Amino acid sequence: MSAEENKAIVRRLYEEAISQNKPEVFDEIMSPDIIDHAPFPEQAPGLEGFKGVFALLLSAFPDYQSTVEEQVAEGDKVVTRFSSQGIHQGEFMGIAPTGNRVRVTGIDIDRVVEGKIVEHWSEADLLGMMQQLGVIPEPGQSEDAAPT
Repeated sequence: MSAEENKAIVRRLYEEAISQNKPEVFDEIMSPDIIDHAPFPEQAPGLEGFKGVFALLLSAFPDYQSTVEEQVAEGDKVVTRFSSQGIHQGEFMGIAPTGNRVRVTGIDIDRVVEGKIVEHWSEADLLGMMQQLGVIPEPGQSEDAAPT
């Protein structure tokens, strides 16, 4: 497959599976044995684990949206710079709902083979997310002054 075809497959992850909450798209674009090199704590392996993470995100942030900011592809790898946002309305990793809107940026690398994502790497600003949720103080704030 061409680099452009691979980019289109990965773009569906953000624009359809995540932002339109269409879990059936995961089955269409991901290998059942996908390897996630940056799993969430206690994430199950393979496609079911990947889908579980997004179910967790959507239960905590029901309006969760992810936007592709930029993509670069070479060979079987696609690099995606993305931003995601949502309002914290459900428990997330032990954090009670805060009602805070969070915006997270990150960069993912996906390897696509025969039209399916088979490997996934991710680096996202989770520290910034925790600061926006008020769990970790912003730089220059004392822990007592962290937003709630």
